[in-house]
Amino acid sequence: MDTGQVADLLRDAVGVILRLATPMLLLSMVVGVTVAIFQAVTQIHEQTIGFVLKLIVVGGVLLMAGGWMMDTLQDFTRQVFTLIAS
Repeated sequence: MDTGQVADLLRDAVGVILRLATPMLLLSMVVGVTVAIFQAVTQIHEQTIGFVLKLIVVGGVLLMAGGWMMDTLQDFTRQVFTLIAS
């Protein structure tokens, strides 16, 4: 493997990481902002509310998109092993 292939592999790895992490991070951020606004309006400052809701959202995303995430990660791993073998 030359440096160009390594650079392409690293770029692809970062792309896979972004594709896999983006749904969970975006939805967690939306829930966090929504809970923060709700807490500011009602003056309820309980930290476990935001944590539990984020945990539920991330778990739901993993249940719904877990298969797609696993397929994406397996495809990338196969590509890496193919490059190692050649």
